[in-house]
Amino acid sequence: MTQHISPWMDDELIMLQDSLREFFAKEMVPHEERWQKQGHIDRDFWNKAGEIGILCASVPEEYGGMGGDFRHEAVIATEQFRAAGFSGFGNSVHSQICAGYILDYGSEEQKKRWLPKMATGEMVCAIAMTEPGTGSDLQNIKTTARLEGNEYVLNGSKTFITNGQQAGLIIVVAKTDPSQGAKGVSLMMVETAEAEGFARGRNLEKLGLKSQDTSELFFDNVRLPPENLLGGVEGQGFYQLMKSLPQERLVVALGGAAAMNKALEETVAYTSERRAFGKPLLEMQNTRFKLAEVKTIAHIARVFLDDCVAKHLRGELDATTASMAKWWVTQMQCETIDECLQLFGGYGYMSEYPIANMYADARVQKIYGGSNEIMKELIARSLTS
Repeated sequence: MTQHISPWMDDELIMLQDSLREFFAKEMVPHEERWQKQGHIDRDFWNKAGEIGILCASVPEEYGGMGGDFRHEAVIATEQFRAAGFSGFGNSVHSQICAGYILDYGSEEQKKRWLPKMATGEMVCAIAMTEPGTGSDLQNIKTTARLEGNEYVLNGSKTFITNGQQAGLIIVVAKTDPSQGAKGVSLMMVETAEAEGFARGRNLEKLGLKSQDTSELFFDNVRLPPENLLGGVEGQGFYQLMKSLPQERLVVALGGAAAMNKALEETVAYTSERRAFGKPLLEMQNTRFKLAEVKTIAHIARVFLDDCVAKHLRGELDATTASMAKWWVTQMQCETIDECLQLFGGYGYMSEYPIANMYADARVQKIYGGSNEIMKELIARSLTS
């Protein structure tokens, strides 16, 4: 099949794309089955990724990054998902979300303290928003960080945290002033190796994303110096979260589009070889029409996302458009992969076939990064504004 080349790509990014395909094919794909069984990727994979510059690609070189921009992050995310559908490598959280918070809102000292370690893979980062009783309603989180003397005392619990088992640095969404609602939210930085009172719960068993460590986290009177308040000013957390969400949702959508294309490639290959009633499945009209639909949807998704990436690079990607991209692409991802799985017949239900894992992995895309119901509500608000 003809490969879609985005208009924002250039020769440098095409070279990056080629090197990523080689790296993922050698260092990730052969281990995916084992990683799924153990419930997490090998810790040293993060160091290997750091050595070739995959981590924190858009972070300036002065802070240890590659000095790229969001285009580099988009290529890295797309190639990872293209290589294995999805995998346990939580780089989108580490590099495209967490590093962005530190780069955009951290003090100079905070940037120099954490970003270089994240860029090498010495320190894996996670962000802890969701609580057992709080999903998308971040204004009502219960985790608190109260200032006592010259220290913050952090108490609470979080769940469904990507990179939770391996994270050495966690951005914790907490209330520094519970009486102020959204205005009382702050982002607290927890270095896990030094955090007495911090505990990791079990590595959660999930429907999909089997090789990604996803954890419960507990904070029991964890004491933090004032230097661990991101940005150094209380009450900025909700603003910081909302301002960064369009990029997060764009990253989710990019992964969905890449997964659609991967599913299409796998299904074309399978139906070309699989024979029924004396001829390959791909020669049957129903198969051809179904895959024509999938190819069209996948192409529309890429064109839409190319426009979103271009807008984001210009600083013009608004929350409404990012919400459109997130809900529609992830919805189409689930629907098209379902259609592809059907063409595999009974083999599509067997976990040894990549399409089965892609089907299971796709389902969470409609939930995290803000549920698709929340995305539609955000879009609906723009109808009368």
